[in-house]
Amino acid sequence: MIKQKVFALFTLTLFLTSAYAQNSVNQFDKDGLRHGKWTKNYHNTKQKRYEGSFKHGKEVDSFKFYTLSSGKSVLSAVKVFNENDSIADVTFLASNKKVISEGKMSGKQFMGQWTFYHKNASAKMIVENYNDDGLLHGERFVYFKNGVVAESANYRNGKLDGESKWFSEKSVVLRHTHYKDDELEGKTINYDALGNITSEGNYIKSQKNGVWKYYKDGELSKKIDHTTQEVLFKKE
Repeated sequence: MIKQKVFALFTLTLFLTSAYAQNSVNQFDKDGLRHGKWTKNYHNTKQKRYEGSFKHGKEVDSFKFYTLSSGKSVLSAVKVFNENDSIADVTFLASNKKVISEGKMSGKQFMGQWTFYHKNASAKMIVENYNDDGLLHGERFVYFKNGVVAESANYRNGKLDGESKWFSEKSVVLRHTHYKDDELEGKTINYDALGNITSEGNYIKSQKNGVWKYYKDGELSKKIDHTTQEVLFKKE
């Protein structure tokens, strides 16, 4: 009889502990705001969609987000929140847990500096900057897998603005141009793989303007006035 009572008490304790653990998830505070640990599955599945903690309706600490892959939940992003604002440190992950990109977000908007990585490698592929409105702003770099800069550009409020350059894997400049309000504007110089100028001239609102010079094997081969489309010089 004593053994039966002990067993019954043990079973009841396990039941209450389990019930308490279940009830401690997905709870609301007295104001109806999410509070404490929360987790959610994909509709009509047992596969997790996200898990994290709220403090009176505000995300805090680490949240994990999952995507479905072959019917199974796979970790795809981690967001680390603080209690003072909506900004989170975010890391996006591939299915093999390799980091795809990382930076800060406010809601669904990118903020500050973001870094993207080459596939199946730790080498940086893109480094770009965003303003508080989630628009590209400032310098943006694209890298070859060996770490050499492939492109450099400048943005203002989401539009190309300022100097832009393209490079070969041997760091030879291939193109040097300028933008204003997302349009080619001003002097542009194009080069071959050896660094020799192949053409140079000016743009106005992405249209070639005025006299352009074209070179072959390092020598001037022709000059064209692109305003009138007149050929001013052509080497025979």
